Amino acid sequence: MSAPLGFLDRSFPSRCSGQGISSSDHVDGGVEAVLGLPAASIRIPRGTRLAPLLQACLREEQNSALVKFLHGTTTLAFVFREGIIVAVDSRASMGQYIGSGTVKKIIEINPYLLGTMAGGAADCSFWERYLGMRCRLHELQHRERISVAAASKLLSNIVYEYKGMGLSMGTMIAGWDKTGPQLFYVDSDGIRLRGTRFSVGSGSTFAYGILDHFYRWDMNATEAAELGRRAIFHATHRDAYSGGYINVYHVKADGWVNLSHDDSGISKYAEYMGFGSKLPPSIAPQEESSTQSEAMVVES
Repeated sequence: MSAPLGFLDRSFPSRCSGQGISSSDHVDGGVEAVLGLPAASIRIPRGTRLAPLLQACLREEQNSALVKFLHGTTTLAFVFREGIIVAVDSRASMGQYIGSGTVKKIIEINPYLLGTMAGGAADCSFWERYLGMRCRLHELQHRERISVAAASKLLSNIVYEYKGMGLSMGTMIAGWDKTGPQLFYVDSDGIRLRGTRFSVGSGSTFAYGILDHFYRWDMNATEAAELGRRAIFHATHRDAYSGGYINVYHVKADGWVNLSHDDSGISKYAEYMGFGSKLPPSIAPQEESSTQSEAMVVES
């Protein structure tokens, strides 16, 4: 059965030409053979390149109803005396719509390696899990754990191959290897930076304000975890695209551990906003009595 006019059988793009999928980029068998499906059962519209098509679908100035990536977040990580603290929020937004408040933005690559998600949720989740598979293959082949530098370089090389094709990623790779704690930043342009503290996402400017002011190398684990939690809280308080829960991880020599999963709401407001243990009566949440509720109903 031949493909309908205007469509072509799904086949992989030529990596040598770098021109994306076109009507001449046929590979015998294609994805149908890999999946064991009948020929011509998977079809895509004819086109020369995928990148311009994706960019047109995401161009908001032409049509505000077009597809939008899940974006808007606050993630941070910093190195201190006893390891690395990684802290993130849990809100995923689609434009002005909150898609989820319970997204897990820390990818557990292996027992000694963590990755964070900022940008396109699907891109970060897929490629960091793929990185986990490649790290495991490295262990099986070389009989030793991959270093944090090598893992981050591997991810950087992978995403650089797709530069200009619509990937949206800003991730941090944190881990502990033979050289000690290591922290790297990798984005979808292939940029790879090594540092001692990073914050990525729409709320990162607010988080940096807290980190830069309170950060000390000689903090203990409790103080460092509280700093990460406080920085994420202030970001969620000021940034509309950040919110939900605050997840805090500690990367140590014997692996990472999940320290806390806290609500970023009113429970920490008094402490973090400088009101001590008690909120002023004017802004403290008050429970309405049944009599007050009934009176409001009668008045309305």
